[in-house]
Amino acid sequence: GINYLLPTLSSYSYDEMYEEAASFDMDFFFQLYVNQDRSLVQDMVQNAESHGCRALFVTVDAPQLGRRDRDRRMKTVDNSSVAQVQGNQEKDVPQDQGTTAAITSFIDPSLSWPDIEWMQTITKMDIVLKGIQSGADAVMAVRAGVKGIVVSNHGGRQVDTARSGIEILPEVMGALEAEFSAAELEDFHVLLDGGIRRGTDIFKAIALGARAVGVGKPAAYAMSAYGQPGIEQMLGQLREEFANVMQLMGC
Repeated sequence: GINYLLPTLSSYSYDEMYEEAASFDMDFFFQLYVNQDRSLVQDMVQNAESHGCRALFVTVDAPQLGRRDRDRRMKTVDNSSVAQVQGNQEKDVPQDQGTTAAITSFIDPSLSWPDIEWMQTITKMDIVLKGIQSGADAVMAVRAGVKGIVVSNHGGRQVDTARSGIEILPEVMGALEAEFSAAELEDFHVLLDGGIRRGTDIFKAIALGARAVGVGKPAAYAMSAYGQPGIEQMLGQLREEFANVMQLMGC
C-alpha cells in the first residue's frame, strides 16, 4: 500500500518498471529530471501517463550537480552507466567527471516556472515539485497550480550545509497558511524527504504539517544488503516505531 516513485535514472528500463508495478496493481509516481531535449521529456512524461502513472514529480533542486568529491574520483570508463533516457545522446556523455556527472549531464540548468506551465499542457497527471527549499517558492507552487511540493534538499548531496527538509518545513507551512485559506490548501500536498530513518522522524514531519514522507536511503540500503526481506523489515520497523511514538505522545 506504499506509493513508489520511479526514477528517471535506473538500472532497469521504464517498461520493466511499469510492468512490475502493474503486476502488483500498485500506485506509482514518476520522478523527472528535465532533459534539455524537450521532445524527449514529452515522450517520457506521456509514456509514464499511458502506463498508469498517477503523478509527475519534477526535480527542481538540481540545475547542475553539487561538488561530490568521492563521485568525481570515480571516473566512467565507458558508456555502460548512461541512463536509457538519454538514448542517442550517449556520444556526448563526459568521461572524465565522475559517474553521477556522466549520467546527469543532460539535466537542463535553465528549468524555470514557464516550463511547469508547459508540462501542464502535455499531461493530465498531477504535478508535484520536488526540492522546494523556501516558503516563497511554496507559495509560488500553489499559484502555479501544481498538486503539491516535496520539501527537500536532495538528500544533502547538492549544496553543502543546506538546511534539511525538516528545518525548512515550518517556514513553508507558515508561508502557505499566511497566504491561503485552509480551503485553498485542502487539495495541496506538502511532502517531505531526506533523513527519514525512524518512525519518530515520520511523526515529527506530520506534526509540522507534512502529509507524507519519502524514504530513500533506508530503502536503498535494505534492498542492496538483504533484498526483499530487508525492505520488509525496514518497513515493519518504521511502522512499529511510528505506532510506538504515537502512543507515547498521547495520539
